[in-house]
Amino acid sequence: MHPSLLTLSPVFCPLPATPKGWSSEQGLVIWFTGLPGSGKSSICDYVRDRLKEKGFDVLVLRMDELRRKYFPDPQYTSEERQRAYELFADDAVRATRPGRLVLLDATAPRISMRRAVRNRVPNFAEIHIKCSLSTAMRRERSRPGGLVMADLYAKALERKKTGKKFPGLGRVIGVDVPFEMDPEAEMTIENDQLSLNEAGEKAMKLIEDKLPG
Repeated sequence: MHPSLLTLSPVFCPLPATPKGWSSEQGLVIWFTGLPGSGKSSICDYVRDRLKEKGFDVLVLRMDELRRKYFPDPQYTSEERQRAYELFADDAVRATRPGRLVLLDATAPRISMRRAVRNRVPNFAEIHIKCSLSTAMRRERSRPGGLVMADLYAKALERKKTGKKFPGLGRVIGVDVPFEMDPEAEMTIENDQLSLNEAGEKAMKLIEDKLPG
């Protein structure tokens, strides 16, 4: 059995009923995408908290958390990234159930990676959190270390300029790997100047418009 199945097994336990009025026969999947440092994780968390306040059953899946379960010793190669997103899409589809909102927090630089979920889930929306590379670099520098290497962009740019090697640094989206914007994305949030509340409420408006009842 793949590790992701073990990790996500609690997801499929019975959960409290969703708010009265939501009688959708399928769940709703919202994919927050954008460059590392674009603010997608913060906006995803804002939306999660707002939806839980309203009484909805919400699950968040993050690539940064699941990648090391898919690949305990990640090499961040193109082949590994492709396979990781195939597993991520499978987990997202498995997690979908009537009445649940599944929030996906993952860059997925290729359109095909995101459409692997869009094409399999009836109720799906992509929210692209868009910002300049300089804004993404500034935000990335200020966040605490953890699941993602510190100074990701600075190291990638130095490697590109000088050839210097950084152990554990794979191909960085926005520097080494282009991000493909999907013309079918339901919303793009220009997030260079917005506050978290402003960006989060824009995302909430889209989600509320998609909720039946």
